[in-house]
Amino acid sequence: MQSREDFHMIKQLRAQGAHIVDIAHRIGCSERTVRRYLALPAPPTAKPRTPRGSKLDPFKPYIDALLGQDVWNAEVIRQLLLERGYDGCITLIRRYIQPRRSLRACKQTVRYETIPGEQLQHDWGQIRTEMAGRLCTVNFAVNVLGYSRHFHVWAGPSQDAEHTYESLVQAFRYFGGVPNRVLVDNQKAAVLRHDSGGQVTFNPGFLALANHYSFTARACRPQRPRTKGKTERMVGYVKHHFFQRYRRFDSYAHLNQLLEQWLNSYASQRILRQFQQSPAQRFEEERHSLKPRPATDFDTRYYDIRHVGWDAYIDVRGNRYSVPAECCGQRVTIRISLDGELTIYDIRGQEVARHRMIDRKQGWQTVAEHHEPLWQEVMPVQQRSLAVYEEVLR
Repeated sequence: MQSREDFHMIKQLRAQGAHIVDIAHRIGCSERTVRRYLALPAPPTAKPRTPRGSKLDPFKPYIDALLGQDVWNAEVIRQLLLERGYDGCITLIRRYIQPRRSLRACKQTVRYETIPGEQLQHDWGQIRTEMAGRLCTVNFAVNVLGYSRHFHVWAGPSQDAEHTYESLVQAFRYFGGVPNRVLVDNQKAAVLRHDSGGQVTFNPGFLALANHYSFTARACRPQRPRTKGKTERMVGYVKHHFFQRYRRFDSYAHLNQLLEQWLNSYASQRILRQFQQSPAQRFEEERHSLKPRPATDFDTRYYDIRHVGWDAYIDVRGNRYSVPAECCGQRVTIRISLDGELTIYDIRGQEVARHRMIDRKQGWQTVAEHHEPLWQEVMPVQQRSLAVYEEVLR
């Protein structure tokens, strides 16, 4: 269909005496169209088009419900729709979501600054890297002082309670003091649950650590990781700086040695744009506000109880280790350090044995002195003359 301008031009050219064939060439249409427009008293109007349905229409209420639950990832929504029978493309979903993004809850927040010595933020990160010639997942704990941004990183094979507590012990040792508060995420090593009233139930082990170092335990609200944004940012910083510079490690001891060198020579010397100072410079101001460390570090070794067999051995992680014979039949306490040293204590709390943990394929670990009393109690073997057996064979 021609435009209104074409209609009026056809009428004007005809009124000036132009032939129909010339008008058709001028407008760029057929002679039949020219004759039809000349016969009309007014420009034709286009009929309103009936909007076509979309494959997404039946699923839009469900998408709206997902958006209300703060699910905005188009790929996630597509996977959920596929389970409900949707067979369209992801582009339709994106076009539907895009105009509604302005309704999304704003994540802008005011940066919270603390006074010197007030707060430390703790978090874990993970990365795949080469350890002792094998590709594995390395866990690293980042502990950041809120005022100075001075931070410590410690790596280990696990994020369990013992390694979490050890990372804080190492951080306090590195800083030379303890802050007033330690802010943690909701990992089970620190937080057992959040009650509906906002009450936090902390892990008893974490509370013991807090009591030992005299700091106050604090936990982020669930699903609000930006509460500890300083350490969240430093987790990414370690990944994109340290682990891009160093990619192979002989052991965790080697990794932690390189981490401390990198912290002292590079990370602590970077300039913070908002302060125009380095973390090392700001830490000099914060250092004097930290509380002194106790005389002894918190014991982060694994704790368990074992029953000593009558052969004076105990079972630990698939292998057997000897204990003094006087402990036979008794219960003993064991402590295993994070580097694999096994210490055994009797019922009075006295250390009675110490072993280095090894794989069961290397055999049981025996200290000869432990079993000497057992050999002394063994009854002597009866001696017989061979003549007795010779008579039987005759």
